[in-house]
Amino acid sequence: MPPSKVSTSLAGARLGVTSIVFFTVAAAAPETVVGGGAVSGFAVSGISGIPIGYLAIAVVLGLFAVGYVTMARHVENAGAFYAYIAKGLGKVSGTAAGGLALVSYNVLEVSLVGGFGVGASDFVRQLSGADIPWWLFAGAGVLAIAVLGGLRIDVNGKVLGVLLAAEIAVLVLFDLAFVSSPSPQGIVLTTLNPAQLATGAAGVILVIAFTGFIGFENSTVLAEEARDPRTVVYATYISLAVIGGLYSVSTWAMTVATGPSQIVDQARAHSTELMFVLAGERLPGLLVTIGSALYVTSLFAGMLSFHHVCARYFFALGREGVGPRWWGTTSARTGAPVPGSLSQTAVSAVVVLAVVVTGLDPITHLFYWCASIGALGVLVLVTFTSVAVVGYFLRAEPNAHGRWKTLVAPAVAAVALGAVLVLTLLSFGTVLGVEEGDPVAWALPLAYLVVVVAGLGWGLVLRRNRPDAYARIGMGARSATVRVEQEAVDVR
Repeated sequence: MPPSKVSTSLAGARLGVTSIVFFTVAAAAPETVVGGGAVSGFAVSGISGIPIGYLAIAVVLGLFAVGYVTMARHVENAGAFYAYIAKGLGKVSGTAAGGLALVSYNVLEVSLVGGFGVGASDFVRQLSGADIPWWLFAGAGVLAIAVLGGLRIDVNGKVLGVLLAAEIAVLVLFDLAFVSSPSPQGIVLTTLNPAQLATGAAGVILVIAFTGFIGFENSTVLAEEARDPRTVVYATYISLAVIGGLYSVSTWAMTVATGPSQIVDQARAHSTELMFVLAGERLPGLLVTIGSALYVTSLFAGMLSFHHVCARYFFALGREGVGPRWWGTTSARTGAPVPGSLSQTAVSAVVVLAVVVTGLDPITHLFYWCASIGALGVLVLVTFTSVAVVGYFLRAEPNAHGRWKTLVAPAVAAVALGAVLVLTLLSFGTVLGVEEGDPVAWALPLAYLVVVVAGLGWGLVLRRNRPDAYARIGMGARSATVRVEQEAVDVR
């Protein structure tokens, strides 16, 4: 018989620490966050304290990472949050988490598609004056990602590494230019003052900041393809340190260049061009052009990284019988979850088409709103994952790894993340920039509640009607063993 063209496992032992850091930090998309997300946050929210928000969230997520990477030694599953919550809070809860993760990460992916389309269109206009619709670039980006999504994971890691190194170098160069040539207000630390987190703006600051960190948790999504468990641990901490340091310093440097009192007005005047306008006043035009190009490649790198995450969540849910079985197959040649990759490509294409048809603004509604909505979903997942870590170690491994790693740090992180989640929900209308009382502020978060309830219901259905699939929830690669054993019983 000819060899099968499909498999039910991902390619193992292909990713080292450096490759996983590339995927993780590229998903966070540093130049996109600083030049796009943070600037949009200044403009839409009217709040200048975003730099201190990045530091605060880095501390909270550092606590979260302690339990997260400790439990990673016991969970090797491409559907990371889904598997963690299934093991710590029960399989029905895990099913709900799987649905929430799938929606959240796809929403984040399409936000980057919108940002890429507009960024590429603006860059071409800047170079040639040609006015090409954003959706043509968005469509081209989606197709390119679809091709890369079917290749070996380590090949994609090398692509991300080159793009990431270049954009970080440009950000550092811009930061030095901003600080060496400040506004008339001089080099001040107003936007890094922790007192801003004691005001009514704290919720807005923290949710905008948390949005920038989305992607740091993706190291465990790649655990099945890592060389060994320690790879994931090291990569997670390195990624968090790089992201936190870069965001807080770079956004603060921009406020130094404009003056803290002017950052909001400047952001509203120049939108996502602000960073390059400020750089153009201080650096040669060629460097600014290179920075603009790398802003576009930063968006592309983020798209590529999140595409892989989405594809692996599709794969994890399909392999364990929670979703369609065909999701749970990979290419025997490359080890890539091709059905999951194609499913994500279809989602992106449909959303871009819908935005074009409805005439929605691709920056406000697709890039910024979807990034904020996706971040909210991931915040819910991160919060309950901290609780799940405590639940898992209390029940399954009560004496493993020490109480600090298994109980204290994840419990403190759960409380802190829960507080951030409450503040986020209370201020979500301000985050989106809508008028007070606008139903959008509660309707969009409510959509996640619908997803969670549907996921819980589906989990109960599986427990009652498909016990074989229910038994595989959260098991990762070992779920294939359960399937084989079940099939053997059926034959007998």
